[in-house]
Amino acid sequence: MTKLFTHRLRVRYSECDQQNVVFNGHYLFYYDVAVTELWREAAGGYAAMLAEGADLVVAEARIRYRQGARFDEVLDIEMPLTHLGTTSMIVSPRFKVGERLIADGEVRHVFTDAVAGGKKEMPDVIRKAFQPYLSAAE
Repeated sequence: MTKLFTHRLRVRYSECDQQNVVFNGHYLFYYDVAVTELWREAAGGYAAMLAEGADLVVAEARIRYRQGARFDEVLDIEMPLTHLGTTSMIVSPRFKVGERLIADGEVRHVFTDAVAGGKKEMPDVIRKAFQPYLSAAE
């Protein structure tokens, strides 16, 4: 059975724009918070990977906005992994308030050498840690 990691946060007033909905740029910030927590749950935290000489960069991010989340609503960020490649992984976040789909998208990460830069194969320990989170779609 595939594990689905979900991070929950409450929308703060300062994150809303003049239309009284979350400003679009905050969704990638929310994603970053959620992927950090996913990393903590699945792989014990990001620092351990850095200590082994691997890093991770965002190569591509796409968010599709469907409706706005509002101040004080509880936003659930579902984080299904939809691809574990040789040097990359893809997360397809879904932002929800209750059953309302607020936004969804796709973020492609590429593994790099933490010292020299450049692409690097995904460390085996990371692949094993994230395998249970891989969506059945792959």
